[in-house]
Amino acid sequence: MEGIKSIIDHFQNRDYFDEHYEWVNEHIEKHFPDTEVKVFHEIMTFDFKVHIHLIKAKSSKFDILITSGMSSLEMKIPQEAENPKDLRFAEMMMLIPKGIEFENVYTGDKKNDYIISMLKRTAKFPHQEDSWIGIGHSIVSDADFEPYGNDTEFVGGVILPSVTFDENFTKIKKDGRIINIYSFFPLYKNEVEYKINNGYNALLDRIIEADSKEILNPKRKNLIKKESFISKFLK
Repeated sequence: MEGIKSIIDHFQNRDYFDEHYEWVNEHIEKHFPDTEVKVFHEIMTFDFKVHIHLIKAKSSKFDILITSGMSSLEMKIPQEAENPKDLRFAEMMMLIPKGIEFENVYTGDKKNDYIISMLKRTAKFPHQEDSWIGIGHSIVSDADFEPYGNDTEFVGGVILPSVTFDENFTKIKKDGRIINIYSFFPLYKNEVEYKINNGYNALLDRIIEADSKEILNPKRKNLIKKESFISKFLK
């Protein structure tokens, strides 16, 4: 009970922007009219609700997952960041191949639920930690680098700008506010470590070299080539 109380206390007396839920809905309807959209609602939570929209656009070769709720709270952007006012609100997005199916209700432990878990945990992280995330930031599932589910080896991810959609879609602008929609690129454990040790640009170079797409590949090859014992010895 003490843990629940601390969560409730952490999120009390915060300024909530509940209208952002509706802004995200309107944005999706504007860009994907007459498109099937399924929403995985978060019903019970002790912090704040993050819903997941599954957009099944017939005209594209992929489906889209977008969070709704991350932007209901303002992230704590450091003043030294460039244009901090424009970075306060964000939602997460992931493009997934056609054919990936989910159960009607998200529980976190069913087939493919790990994909939704990646977005939900990322969306909650900056508010739980009184921090922020933006382009180039990396994130892990937990302190132990555990995979997001039993059916994946992904343990974290990096926040990227979308290369599929332009700013007309990735920025919701209304009433003097901006809600940024960032793309989540999942990573294996050694890829997260590589990014931490070498920086965002080095990891981005690896992504480009591998010609990795923005669309999720659940079985993609590791970006970091494993060195042989001999090559390590010769260094």
